[in-house]
Amino acid sequence: MPRIPARGPDPRRAPAPGGRPTHPAPADRPSPSGQPGPGGYAPTQKPEPIPGDRSRGRRSSPADRRDRDRSAARPPAPPRPTAPPRPRRGGRRAVRVGKILLILLLVVVLGSVGLLFYYDSRLDRIDALRAYAGRPSDTPGTNWLIVGTDSRSDLTEEQRRALATGDADGSRTDTIMLVHNPPGGGKAIVVSIPRDLYVEVPGQGSLKINASFSIGGPALLVQTVENLTGIHIDHYAEIGFGGFDTLVDAVGGVDMCIDQPLNDPKAGLRLAKGCHRLDGRQALGLVRTRAFPRADLERVVNQRKFLAALVSRATSPTVLLNPFRLFGFIGGAIDALTVDERDHIWNLASLMFALRDPITTTTPAGESTFTDEGLALPVNEQTEEFFALLRAGQPIPDDLLVDAGGPS
Repeated sequence: MPRIPARGPDPRRAPAPGGRPTHPAPADRPSPSGQPGPGGYAPTQKPEPIPGDRSRGRRSSPADRRDRDRSAARPPAPPRPTAPPRPRRGGRRAVRVGKILLILLLVVVLGSVGLLFYYDSRLDRIDALRAYAGRPSDTPGTNWLIVGTDSRSDLTEEQRRALATGDADGSRTDTIMLVHNPPGGGKAIVVSIPRDLYVEVPGQGSLKINASFSIGGPALLVQTVENLTGIHIDHYAEIGFGGFDTLVDAVGGVDMCIDQPLNDPKAGLRLAKGCHRLDGRQALGLVRTRAFPRADLERVVNQRKFLAALVSRATSPTVLLNPFRLFGFIGGAIDALTVDERDHIWNLASLMFALRDPITTTTPAGESTFTDEGLALPVNEQTEEFFALLRAGQPIPDDLLVDAGGPS
């Protein structure tokens, strides 16, 4: 059996000097078609380096390793804050308009409060509601005593001639009204107290009620009215000739209708029957004149009508929305009114709105009779019944309402 010689290393795979393999013979290289050469040998497939990646195929230097170590040890950078989204232009404009409106509102509110206290500080005040023994305790509702005087002390000679007030000295009451604002928000009731009502004046005996004002001023008049009615008076307001015409003219006049012609030279009044827009001079003449068959009893009816008409005009949009008329009316009221020491302008405002649609009446009394003071109206049972219901806060029946009505 022939001896087969031992196979030695393939000269094609023998390592070249230095340990590196030699390249295959040309015959063993792959053909252009990619198939193995005649010897069946396929070359080792090595990944090609990525173009531009210089780190592949070379050893990292100590500097590279130090950079990698520093990067690994360095804490990650915090995320960069992102700016809030910008508001749209329309939103910015709305915010700007809102700020302007808020500033204007503050100016209006602060200005109104300032004017309120300014006008309140200008009110003339007197001590009308004094404490005395036996004074009635608080009664239901809110009660005002409104007094109109014929004092001319604050008028010049020219004003006296223009307003036809005459030259009488002293101070008397042409108007006495009790305004009762009932509890529970019912209609206010305006009660005219005729100046010739014959009553007991504390410390003076039986006199006409207007004598109490001439003798002891507002304080004695209040005490006399409380003694007559048993009603606790909470507020006091007095209006004189001075400033009355300005008060009416400030609101542009007052609308009044009269059912008969009026001609009273003493009051400076000449009006035809029908409806009129009265100026200050005419209005003053109307509330003063007694040129009627029933004299003072008819005058008090016109006084109530005028008061209601004035309040209606003053609280109308024509005045409230017109700063010139509104502030003119407030200024005229301040000049014409005198109030108690504890009264304020906001009390007057409350009274004004309570008088927009009141029930009006005259104090029930007996027939006119002769007294030590001349002709006067005596107090009777109807008078006492009327005031008993009023101080109890109860409605007044129609049979006790005398010359009732409202503005005409």
